[in-house]
Amino acid sequence: MNHREDDDRSAGHGDDETRSDDATVADDAPVFGTDAAEVAADRPTDAVGRELADARDRLLRAQAELENFRRRSRREYEEAQRYREIDLLRDLLPVLDNVLRAVDAAEKTADVESLKAGFRMTAQQIEKVLESHGCKSIETAGRPFDPNVHEAILEQVVPGSSAGTVVGVASRGYRLHDRVVRPAQVIVAKEG
Repeated sequence: MNHREDDDRSAGHGDDETRSDDATVADDAPVFGTDAAEVAADRPTDAVGRELADARDRLLRAQAELENFRRRSRREYEEAQRYREIDLLRDLLPVLDNVLRAVDAAEKTADVESLKAGFRMTAQQIEKVLESHGCKSIETAGRPFDPNVHEAILEQVVPGSSAGTVVGVASRGYRLHDRVVRPAQVIVAKEG
């Protein structure tokens, strides 16, 4: 061996040593000769990134579906509120037809009894329509006064009636299911 080769080796410039000193490889650089599964195991962030993107996409779709559901529900509710009386109106229109016929008949005849009978029948028809929609008249005659359903407009002494009893009705009261639409205006007996 000549002197120059010895100096190169002692200075660390030999072929074997150069490779080992300069061969620092980055951890994320692909290593040739390794299995694809090992590379995938070394890079779990790719799979996590895809799952995260997929989860974000599902979240955005769910939010969009929820907002569409809210809009649709609001629109349906507003439409239902706008047309909620349509069934009642359909039932009342024939009653109005009968009232108009009675007015026409009253103009053509002087028979008061048939006119009264016609209005009595129309009133009964209206009551049937109201009942079919859950609206019933409040019981009054002979009942004890109840401030929840009655409005006293007058108190008077009535022989044979106990104090606090309804003895007359000025206007009927009505209840829709369990809620008072209008209290009955009544006359109440008082002690004399």
